[in-house]
Amino acid sequence: METIEKKRVTLFLILAFGISWASAVIIALTGGLANSPVLIPGTQVTLALILEASIFMWGPALANIITRLVTREGRQNLFLGFRLKSAWPYWLIAWFGPGLLTIAGAALFFALFPQYYDAGMGLLQAQLKAAGSTAAIDPFQLVMVQTLMGILISPLVNFPATFGEEFGWRGYLLPKLSVLGERKALLLSGVIWGIWHWPLIAMGHNYGLDYWGYPWTGLLATLCFTISIGGLIGWSSQKAQSVWPAVIAHAAVNGIAAIGLFFVKETYPVLLGPTPAGLIGMLPFTLVTVWIIFKSRD
Repeated sequence: METIEKKRVTLFLILAFGISWASAVIIALTGGLANSPVLIPGTQVTLALILEASIFMWGPALANIITRLVTREGRQNLFLGFRLKSAWPYWLIAWFGPGLLTIAGAALFFALFPQYYDAGMGLLQAQLKAAGSTAAIDPFQLVMVQTLMGILISPLVNFPATFGEEFGWRGYLLPKLSVLGERKALLLSGVIWGIWHWPLIAMGHNYGLDYWGYPWTGLLATLCFTISIGGLIGWSSQKAQSVWPAVIAHAAVNGIAAIGLFFVKETYPVLLGPTPAGLIGMLPFTLVTVWIIFKSRD
């Protein structure tokens, strides 16, 4: 890697972590994720939610922009082209792949741990009752609708929330690291992406605060998670030479990640599943990433 590129990558990482982790410090000092002050009475809009959505998640994108300005890289290789004519297969994989892999991971979790499976969806029933729903709602039909929406619509609905991360990680960092070889670039970017999440994980994001080995096991599980899904996300972006399949794939994961929770009992091993953040739930993503790494050039 050329010296100028090393300087750009270093500056990008300092900015991405600095901006995001600074907002995480504010969240931690004001009650964390669990006890953050509510900004709009009667809603769940908290200071933590606003800071996470507007600053933490957009730190990588801001780092991309600032690094380009400071190092005078300008608009070269922004990775913002859609390239639908040549890259449409990777768009399709990014759109539908995460949903199918998430469902497969949840099914695998319940197959291995049937004691945590609740066919009656009691947790969902309780949530509907707590929300004051009096309509005769078939939970199974509701889950089917949620699943279809998660696969078909969530990539479109959620992409504004994932662009901030992907414009930085897959739109800037991954192409820079590609000179190290595709395998190393995918793995290293996945590790960096996971470490970047650590302040939120320590405050309960994805796994809560009450699990075995908190917070260290959650931090390690996060690395496995980001490497596993990062392989598919990064591969689709690199093949398409566009950040948009990565944005779509990330949005798809966020949109359907919780689908397995409809069927889980109240107490379950969160580090294992049924979401793709669990070691069993992420296994289909892991297998795909292993295949991608195996097929990639050194």
